Amino acid sequence: MTKEELKKKKFYIIQLGCDKNRVDGEKMAFLLQNYGLEQVQIAEDANILIVNTCAFIKSAKEESIDYILSAIDCKGQNCEKVIVSGCFAQRYYEEAKKGFPEVDAVIRLKNNEKIVDVVKGLYGVDDSFTKKIKANALARNISTPNHYAYLKIADGCNNCCAYCTIPKIRGRFVSVPVEELYKEAKALVKNGVRELILVAQDVTNYGADLYGKPKLVELIKALSKIRKLKWIRLHYCYPNLITDELLEEISNNKKVCKYLDIPMQHASNDILKAMNRRDTVEAYDKLLKKIHNLKHFVAVRSTFIVGFPGETQKDFDLLIDFLERQKMQYVGFFKYSREEYTAAYQMPHQVRESTKEERLLTAQAHQENIMLESQKRFVGKTVLCVLEKIYDNKMLALRNQYNSPGVDTLVFVHDYRKKVRVGEFYKVKITGLDGIDLVGEII
Repeated sequence: MTKEELKKKKFYIIQLGCDKNRVDGEKMAFLLQNYGLEQVQIAEDANILIVNTCAFIKSAKEESIDYILSAIDCKGQNCEKVIVSGCFAQRYYEEAKKGFPEVDAVIRLKNNEKIVDVVKGLYGVDDSFTKKIKANALARNISTPNHYAYLKIADGCNNCCAYCTIPKIRGRFVSVPVEELYKEAKALVKNGVRELILVAQDVTNYGADLYGKPKLVELIKALSKIRKLKWIRLHYCYPNLITDELLEEISNNKKVCKYLDIPMQHASNDILKAMNRRDTVEAYDKLLKKIHNLKHFVAVRSTFIVGFPGETQKDFDLLIDFLERQKMQYVGFFKYSREEYTAAYQMPHQVRESTKEERLLTAQAHQENIMLESQKRFVGKTVLCVLEKIYDNKMLALRNQYNSPGVDTLVFVHDYRKKVRVGEFYKVKITGLDGIDLVGEII
């Protein structure tokens, strides 16, 4: 096949897993398109299917396998080649190659940037020419709505929590230099992005490997200088590295969303110690009190694992007590997933699946009541919102600075007849609740 014939091929990326993996997929898409291939929006139209997988927990692995099998089933129709990338490909590289002989290529994470060479090799194209990327160009095909994007500021993790596979899959924590991030952020904003969501396995540790100590505050200040950037949001702030300086920056910087995603994982000191976490419940209480006492209200999102090995009913009751005491706005719960090559895999007193499920439902029910009460604080207030979606019946779905896309609640405006545009910001007076979502009027 000639390179001209190859450039007529179309590709589609099946994007699975976290937002960090999404950014990897966006960069691969750009490289393929920059070479000359066309990215399509429907899998059935593609000649090349790339399954960008996740392998964090059992359910994510099962989902990845299902999509790989679905992609294989498409071969012989329009689809000619199937490529598997992402964390499943990294964690189970040899197993994937042997277990899915119909897959044409399995790519380790370090070879994402060689995706064009992989595709050329599959089609037998001997072409060493690489098209140069223009200076200051956005080297990503954004897969989110145009008004927000994820900015991956680091990869890997040094924390080595007992349940987690990320250090083995992604390696040690590696930060992206401030200068590179600023350039990428500026290109994103130039392309219409108004909200940057900073993501890493641990954003609070940003820069420690490059500069000798964490530099998240300095990064935030640099990004805040981008004129048309409206919001900066922080995801995955490990509690032990949330400093007074960072809290002050969040509170005082108008561009930083008053929102903190803090994965705490449990509220029993015995379980936290078994998890190899660096925190205590007393430290959590102290941190949340500081956040509560800031000049401006800051919404807190957290995640907790139920059913970790050795978790007793008393440990679980401590978690419920903590939720009731702290009344955080948004909380997600996960059943412990027993993963090979983690310290927790060999731990005694593994919790029965039925007990995990029961505790999960109990925790979710408690938090839903807490969230309902928390949402009432907004009724009667006017909040700045970004328009996410317009429905046929003229109902608008918006999101304020206290809502992260895809995981938190929304603000709905019913029967709105004036002209509005997705991605624009509007002031909304909150008039009530619809379940756990807010309802309001544009003013």
